[in-house]
Amino acid sequence: MMYTRIAYLGVILIWATTPLAIQWSSAGVGYQFAVTLRMTLGVVASVLLLCALGQKLPRHPQALRAYLVSGLSIYLSMNCIYWAAQYIPSGWISVVFGLSPIMTGGLAMWMLEEESMSPHKLLGMVMGVVGLALVFGHGYSSGHQFFLGIVAVLLGTLIHSFSAVLIKRMQTQLSGVATTTGGLAVATPLFMVSWLLMDGTLPGTITHRALLATLYLGVIASAVGFALYFCILQRMEVGRVALITLITPVCALALGSLLNHEAVSKEVAMGTGFIVAGLLVYEYGRKYILYVSGG
Repeated sequence: MMYTRIAYLGVILIWATTPLAIQWSSAGVGYQFAVTLRMTLGVVASVLLLCALGQKLPRHPQALRAYLVSGLSIYLSMNCIYWAAQYIPSGWISVVFGLSPIMTGGLAMWMLEEESMSPHKLLGMVMGVVGLALVFGHGYSSGHQFFLGIVAVLLGTLIHSFSAVLIKRMQTQLSGVATTTGGLAVATPLFMVSWLLMDGTLPGTITHRALLATLYLGVIASAVGFALYFCILQRMEVGRVALITLITPVCALALGSLLNHEAVSKEVAMGTGFIVAGLLVYEYGRKYILYVSGG
């Protein structure tokens, strides 16, 4: 239980810092090269971690299906987010991604039958949509590329949420490190092919900040972060796992403002507030109602 709590906290810290690291790693090198280098480092680090732990990579059919789902999810969602990072502030990525608990909860009701829809969950969803609408509205008024960037992050979030529920339904009993290694082994070649087809050129120079950010993303955010994520995904309800994003939007906005001089508009701040409040209502509304009613 203690290990699960530490893993949970670790994922929160990693996800809060990842959006800013994505922007820094892509500066001057292009997002396709940045994400490909990150995943290449990630798969190497995952293999080394797997060996250090004395684990083997399962290759039975159920495990291979889980690797395929994980790898395709990583490839599609990361492409969306890296592309969007060219046009929107890093904090916005975390804000939109914060809707994943609502998405995963809704998908889990449909695919896992974890819990039926209830009034407090419906209210939480509505509040989350209102918050997203405020962010979308500000993005639309900020320009066409800002708006498309938010749409791309929303699509990446939906893909991530769907894969989380799908992997949970498979009940593979794979370790987090094995799932990460298998998923990255599927995703990395896809990223390489995309980079070769869309760009294929090596950057002339890479800044120290971009290099350090890429190393952080490859080793910590990919190998360690994904392993911790898949570990807690197996041990906790999928909706509760997605609540990691309850705190990360606020942290990411603060980091973006402090370290990257990103302005936080009134609309984005209000939208973030609605999303976080919606998540609180969605998860804890029933407990509050029972407490007030004396149940």
